[in-house]
Amino acid sequence: MRTSNPALNPSTFENFGDYAVERSTTMTLEGTATKTAMLVVLLSASAGFVWNALQAAGGLPGVMPYVVGGLVVSLIAGLAMSFRPQWSAMLAPIYAVAEGAVMGAISAAYEAQFHGIVFQAICLTLGTLFSLLTMYRTGIIKATENFKMGVFAATGGIAMLYLVSMLMNMFHYQMPYLHSNGLIGIGINVVVVIVAALNLVLDFDFIEEGAKRGAPKYMEWYAGYGLLVTLVWLYVEFLRLLSKLNSRD
Repeated sequence: MRTSNPALNPSTFENFGDYAVERSTTMTLEGTATKTAMLVVLLSASAGFVWNALQAAGGLPGVMPYVVGGLVVSLIAGLAMSFRPQWSAMLAPIYAVAEGAVMGAISAAYEAQFHGIVFQAICLTLGTLFSLLTMYRTGIIKATENFKMGVFAATGGIAMLYLVSMLMNMFHYQMPYLHSNGLIGIGINVVVVIVAALNLVLDFDFIEEGAKRGAPKYMEWYAGYGLLVTLVWLYVEFLRLLSKLNSRD
C-alpha cells in the first residue's frame, strides 16, 4: 500500500498483519470518521479563536505568539506521531488545536483581502471531500497501484517545487509564475488542487486497509490526523487559487 501523505506512510500496517479481533479494540471506518470529525471541530474552534483575537488585536502582530506556537507545536506533534503512532490519541487533538491557530491567522489574512473567500474555500474543500468519498465508495475511483504511484510522484514533485520556491525566497528571488495571478500561475494552482484532492483517495484507501487488517484502536486517531493534514493542504490551495482569481477582477 502506498500513500503520498507523509503522515500515512506505506509501512504503517506492516506489523499488524491480517487479523480480526474485537471491534472495541480495533480500528473501524466509523470510529475513524468520528475521530476525524472531532479533530476538524477542534481545528475549527482554535481557528475561530485566533481569528477573533486577530480582529480584536487589529492585526497579525497581536496574534503572532499563537501562530508561532501553533507552528512549533504542530510540527513537533506531527513528527512524534510519525515515529510513535500509538501516541496519536493524545497528540492528534493537540496537533489539531495547534494547526487551527495557524489556519485562523492565514484565513483572516485572506479574508481581509477578499471578503467571503474563506467561506468559499471551506465549501470547496468539504464538497471535494464528500464528492471523492462518494466516488471512492461507489468504485468510480479506485486506488490502484498505478494510481497511487502517479499521485505519489506528483505530490513529491509539488513538494520539491515548493521547497525550491522557499529557498529562492530566502535569497529574495521569486519562482516564475508560481505566485502570479496570470493564466500559467492559475493553471499551476489548479494542478496542485487536483493532486491534493487525489491524495484524499489514498487516505481513504489507507483507512479502509487499516480497518480490514484490524489495526489497533489508536490508529483511528492517527488516520484522522493524516486525513486532516490533506484537508488543510487542500483548503490552503483553494484559498490561493481563489485569491488569484479574485485579484484578476
